Order: sequence, then C-alpha cells, then structure tokens
Amino acid sequence: MKWPGFLQPLVDLAGSDIRQPRPAARSGTATGSRSPATRVEPVEPIERSIALDGRPVDYLLVRRRGRRGVGLKIDGSGMTVAASLTTPISAIEDLIGKNSSWVLKKLGEWSHRKITPQRWETGATISFLGEALTLMIDAGASKTKVEQAQSHLLVQVKAPIHNADAIAHQAEAAVVGWYKKQALPHLAQRTFFYAKLHQLTPPRVFLSSANSRWGSCNSRREIRFSWRLMKARPALIDYVVCHELSHLRHMNHSAHFWAEVERMCPDYALLKTELDQNDHRFRAF
Repeated sequence: MKWPGFLQPLVDLAGSDIRQPRPAARSGTATGSRSPATRVEPVEPIERSIALDGRPVDYLLVRRRGRRGVGLKIDGSGMTVAASLTTPISAIEDLIGKNSSWVLKKLGEWSHRKITPQRWETGATISFLGEALTLMIDAGASKTKVEQAQSHLLVQVKAPIHNADAIAHQAEAAVVGWYKKQALPHLAQRTFFYAKLHQLTPPRVFLSSANSRWGSCNSRREIRFSWRLMKARPALIDYVVCHELSHLRHMNHSAHFWAEVERMCPDYALLKTELDQNDHRFRAF
C-alpha cells in the first residue's frame, strides 16, 4: 500500500523525549558535548525524603551529567528532582525547602490524580479510545500476538506460564506495540481531516513515546503525537489534533492561537479541562 506523503515517514521515535512544560522553582538546560569514545555509565535515581512543614515528603533524585541548576517536577508519580552529579544534597534540599509552599500545593493538587500502576494479568483492563478493554493473556504461546475482540484484548506471549514477571513484561511490550500500530493511522487521518477542513496543507505526522505531553508541532510543519493519546476518547483526541494544527498558524500560545483552536474546536475549553483532569488515567504505561 502506498501511503500519502503526509504519512511518511510513518513512525519517528527519535524525538520521544518530549516533555510537557510544568511549573518549576528552578530549571536548567543540559549543555556540553561528549566524545564518542567516552562510555558514560547510567546514574540510578535515588529515593529520598525531606520534612516540609512538619510532614515527610518523598522525592526521586535524578542526577544527570551536564545538567545545570536544579529542577523540580510534580505529577501523579510524586516529586522528581533533577540535578547535576556534583550538586550537594544540602543545596538541593535547601531549594526544596525554600519552595515548600509551591511543592505542598502541587502535591495536594495531584493527590487525587495518582497514577495507578497497570496490572498485566487476565481480567485487568486498559483504556482504548475511551473504552475499557479486558485483558485476556495467554502465556506459553508459540508467538506473540495481540488481537482485539469486541471489549477484550487477547494477548499471546511466549513467556512460560509460571513466570509472572516475564508474562507481565512481554504482555506490556506487546500491548504497547499494538497501541502504536493503531495510533498512527488514526491520528494521521484525523490530522488530515481537520487540516483539509480548515484550509491547511496537511503536515507530516509522527509518533512519539512522550509520557507527559500529548503532542508537539515545529516550524518544519511536523506534528508529533504521543501514542498514549489513543487511550482517550475520540473527542479528546480531536481537540489535541486541533491544538497542534493551530500551531501551524501561530507557533505560540497567544490569544490569537487560542482563538484559532476555538475556531477549529468550539468545545475546546471543556475538552481541555477534561483531558487535564484525567490525563493520569492514561499514563500508567
């Protein structure tokens, strides 16, 4: 099958590390270069705790080579602190303490939106286009296969039937692959539809594996959508499509941009609120 030009290349995961901007007390950008011959060992995140206003607050400390400054991020998983390899713990926790009001406020806002880990076992459910699909996992199969059958998702994996960890790992990988396979045709078709409806040249459509940003648009007329968006109901997906297409006319979030979003998607304000309030439901995997 020959794909239209706006669908090529079909998948680009190189730009998958696309993050949704969140309020932060401090932020920094990674700089510097690394010789190809230099092997860099990964730095494991460390779980720590700090007392803020008399209550313990856990956080995940992520050390990164080349990072400048300290960044704080709070979402459904809790607080993550990014810092360089050489930043002292005392300096990191001093910064957290100075911003304790913001930290506690954001943790409170996210307290009812905690991300529930996905269970990879028969009877568990996943969301697809806003509908619940019940997993039916068959271990010990001769090949990996995923197939939707009405309200069920049949998942065959090669893992031994008595190895729960291997079954879960392979099932997750297979289901993620299935989502990606469904995502590109759907997202590209909706993008093409709204672009033509609003007299825009259809952009090139790519997939990303972003877990905190639904879409992005650049000056090269390329739009990237997170495959996780396929967990949301169709109207929410269409809002994100319209949002990104509006960037083709306004590469910012000005009043003119939001007016363009409203022109394409009159109910965008309600849909945006719904997506913001429920996005934690789509980020478990």
